[in-house]
Amino acid sequence: MAVCARLCGVGQSRRCRRRQRHNQQDHGSDSDMDEEEGERIVGETQSVTGGPENSAAAGPSSLLDLPPEILVEVFSSLPGTELPNLALVCKKFRQILNTETIWRRRCTEEFGMREDLRKMEVVGVSSRELYAKRVNPRVKSGRFMKLLPDYEHMDYRDVYRHLLHPYRHILGLWQPDIGPYGGLLNVVVDGLFIIGWMYLPPHDPRVEDPMRRRPLFRIHMWESNKVAVECMYGHKGPHKGDIQTGKKDEFSTKCNQTDHHRMPGGRQEEFRTWLEEEWGRTLEDIFHEHMQELILMKFIYTSQYDNCLTYRRIYLPPRMPSDLLQPGLFKGTYGSHGLEIVMLSFHGPCARATKLTGDPNVPAGQLTLDVDLNRPVCLPDLVHQRSIEELSRLVLGMHEEAQREVQNPDVAPQGAASEGAVAGGAGAAGLESAMEAQSESPQPGPSSSSASSEAQPFVLPLGVMTRNEVYPRTCKMCFYGTGLIAGHGFTSPERTPGLFVLFDEDHFGFIWLELKSFSLYSRLTDRLAHAYAPDMERFEAMLRNMQSWTS
Repeated sequence: MAVCARLCGVGQSRRCRRRQRHNQQDHGSDSDMDEEEGERIVGETQSVTGGPENSAAAGPSSLLDLPPEILVEVFSSLPGTELPNLALVCKKFRQILNTETIWRRRCTEEFGMREDLRKMEVVGVSSRELYAKRVNPRVKSGRFMKLLPDYEHMDYRDVYRHLLHPYRHILGLWQPDIGPYGGLLNVVVDGLFIIGWMYLPPHDPRVEDPMRRRPLFRIHMWESNKVAVECMYGHKGPHKGDIQTGKKDEFSTKCNQTDHHRMPGGRQEEFRTWLEEEWGRTLEDIFHEHMQELILMKFIYTSQYDNCLTYRRIYLPPRMPSDLLQPGLFKGTYGSHGLEIVMLSFHGPCARATKLTGDPNVPAGQLTLDVDLNRPVCLPDLVHQRSIEELSRLVLGMHEEAQREVQNPDVAPQGAASEGAVAGGAGAAGLESAMEAQSESPQPGPSSSSASSEAQPFVLPLGVMTRNEVYPRTCKMCFYGTGLIAGHGFTSPERTPGLFVLFDEDHFGFIWLELKSFSLYSRLTDRLAHAYAPDMERFEAMLRNMQSWTS
């Protein structure tokens, strides 16, 4: 630090050096050496710039000569972790680093804080509600008790130092360890709070509706620069909680007042409230007995985790130039299990959808869809599209071909589409070559125009069940793929053939041939900060870990 200060010309002032020489004049002091070395460096600098007569024209010779407003701008661009060390250089730097503008910019750029501390409105609590009237039986007028601390005297430096920087490692996306059900937690900076929002899918089957958000915990500043962790679960308001960060990319939350989670009416009232929030209906409205069993099972299982939860970090996939569409999160229909959240990602010639929320059959973390982008499917006209037998013939033919290639990898693939894929390679190049090959050599029966990216008519075959009667009637492309099905408890899992249907940038579908059902997926459009993987290698390692969590 001393060497850096001398090189920048921001060492001790001359008055301080004279005082040191006066105190240490009887023996050689290091300050004399520092001053001599500083004079030598300044002399060398002046010789390079043309001598002392040109020093004024060349501008300031050190950072200390810059105006304070320039230093504020320079320091504001440095990482907040470096500013405490910079304050040790000299008194002037220390005074400038007390400027609120510097720390406000650090809070904004590093953590996305957008609220002004002087005009802050707490999430879910307006400024008018910061005070609550607490009635004293002996005083008719009662008195007011402040619910939250006084933020008027709090500065950005304390917020950065005691709140944002210590808890920076928990910002981003996480998957809670709730057995097969999983979930999606987004930890964000919201005003003066760090809040953990649980993202819940819309009520079945409305995939177009926005995601529902429920706060699970929040962290905020308290008096004397202390930080408070509060559990938000239940219906009695925030109460004491705790957060523990042990392993890398993992943390746990704990509630210290679980009585706040209970309701006066007991478990029956808790179940009715949960059912209305989770499904948007009452148990009497659900006539299917199997669906009632699934709902009751989920309530019993998930309610065991209201005391302590462990979260593991997950990433959004980075965008690659060869991707068929923007990867990301989608809401999809899964029959009696309701809506679930999947993550769509691209891996060369494959598109994969991984479950973030799951069910007792196929748990969260498993690969629900695996699509071969080198095998586009040419759909027939609308009349033949209504025949499930015609669709099965097309998809099962590709399925058998894919199975032969797996068993005999040295044998060259057959068919025009496969030849185009091999010639073009993986990803978008192979897909384009496959489409060109099919357009030049159309297969008998299906129309070759369905391999193009232009919108074409689409209709579900008769006999295919769907929970969304209103689905897109045009699509861009179709591909062969497989979907994962299993028995209860993830028993006897197997991949069955199906058809991946790309409708547009924000919608796709999958026809499960064996189940004779259709799943519609809609993009999750919420803005997610601190969520993207630094590189593809880290993202793929995360996917492998997710599958091992529930395997």
